[in-house]
Amino acid sequence: MDSPEDLAELRERSARWRDQQDPGAQRKASFKTPSQVTVDQVYTPENMSGAKYLEDQGLPGEYPYLRGVHASGYRGRLWTMRMFAGFGRPEETNARFRFLLEQGQTGLSVAFDMPTLYGYDTDDPRGAGEFGTCGVAVSSLADMETLFQGIKLDQITTSMTINSPAAIIWAMYIALAEKQGASLDRLGGTIQNDILKEYIAQNEYIFPPGPSVRLVVDTVEFATRQVPQWNPISISGYHIREAGSNAIQELAFTLADGFEYVRQTLDRGLKVDEFAPRLSFFFNSHNNFFEEVGKFRAARRIWAREMQETFGAKDPRSHQLRFHAQTSGQTLTAQQPDNNVVRVSFQALAAVLGGCQSLHTNGKDEAWALPSEEAALQALRTQQIIAHETGVTDTVDPLGGSYFVETMTNSLEESSYDYFRRIDDIGGVIPALETGFLQREIADASYLYQLEEDRKERITVGVNEYNTGDGTEIPLLRVDREGEKKQIEGLNEVRRTRDNREVAQRLKALEMAARGPENTMPYLVEAAKAYATLGEMMDVFREVFGEYHPSWGF
Repeated sequence: MDSPEDLAELRERSARWRDQQDPGAQRKASFKTPSQVTVDQVYTPENMSGAKYLEDQGLPGEYPYLRGVHASGYRGRLWTMRMFAGFGRPEETNARFRFLLEQGQTGLSVAFDMPTLYGYDTDDPRGAGEFGTCGVAVSSLADMETLFQGIKLDQITTSMTINSPAAIIWAMYIALAEKQGASLDRLGGTIQNDILKEYIAQNEYIFPPGPSVRLVVDTVEFATRQVPQWNPISISGYHIREAGSNAIQELAFTLADGFEYVRQTLDRGLKVDEFAPRLSFFFNSHNNFFEEVGKFRAARRIWAREMQETFGAKDPRSHQLRFHAQTSGQTLTAQQPDNNVVRVSFQALAAVLGGCQSLHTNGKDEAWALPSEEAALQALRTQQIIAHETGVTDTVDPLGGSYFVETMTNSLEESSYDYFRRIDDIGGVIPALETGFLQREIADASYLYQLEEDRKERITVGVNEYNTGDGTEIPLLRVDREGEKKQIEGLNEVRRTRDNREVAQRLKALEMAARGPENTMPYLVEAAKAYATLGEMMDVFREVFGEYHPSWGF
């Protein structure tokens, strides 16, 4: 804590020092992050003048949680090493799960194929050609049973990346847990279930925003009442970033979505401290190291303050932003794929220094295909080396107090509030996405980044500089096309052997619930237990809610 006299002397000396610097001796006329935040030549206590340590930073595990949600950081418990995995048939993905668990993975994360993500059964013509290529195919409870064969659901936490059909997939998971004899109050995990970011970035929406958000709130309410250790939404900035946003937009749009879910759930009649402790987040960890660390820290402080001051949350757990991070697939290159190992390592380190609660590290081959077993193992080992060999887990928030990091954190927070005001001026998140404002902002940022790459103002090693032109070959995972036939045969067997009269009754009850105000989750669980398929349940919702076609355009 410098005295006013010390700061005055520092300002005077800094001014003289800056006057002596030769701008021509620097590599570039200006240095900026991908979010266009100007990076100064040096940072000093001047940058922190006026800061109130206990109010603005505080101690780890204490409000405003800038320095972490847990007082002990990673000294008490490491982050969950949760490798995203899924391809082909459930049998194949189950084998990958078992392999990763044997190698030290500490949580499961399921990737679903494109038909599943859009709510189609494997044999639906609308999903032709996409079986198993970006994840595992799941069409019914039978597939869920195979996917987790030999894995006790009450002894592992599972994250499932699913959005429009999230409630249905979760219902199948709950039905399986009950078949295993698991108590729902011991079931832990996360469904991504962030439909707002689909309209903003990834475009895997199906229904209009209103009923889509209603289904999300159904899951939040059901989790609060029945599955209290489950995170019913993973509010996701990852896909916003992968769509081309910068770090400020990822931070601002993600938190704005989170505030909207809080408002919608409050409108349902739940109290904020009933559900807010189980909301979780999912962020991207990109290349610009210090901007990423600052982004994670700023996210915690913004969420804590808004939950307390705007929404009146009293429970400290409601103030705590807990997040999963994944290294950036967008930054990985098909050229010189071994370079991706280095990129992933630094991105993972940024996530750890930013205080993530769980982490997925991408395989080096993901610009080509789903990760091979070799690449997935290497990516997991990257996390284990950071955890056990670097020493960065020995103290909490080791970059805290850095003049640069604290200034970067403050800058990202201020820029996020600028976006919050602009979104509020439009009328909120849903009007902002329905008018295309959020999408255009991302497109503009993506275009600017590409211009900088084209001009070589930003260097991507092996792409726009240091390109050796070698034809490096790496082993790739390939989906067996015969597997699709076997999957469809199994699906037909389910339809033939189940009680189709009961299925029809369960689907009719689901339709009545969807048309009325009731929570749809209990009806989905019962339909899943009867082996109603994903496509059949989604078709009920399609009939009731209709499909969404945006009216805006660039």
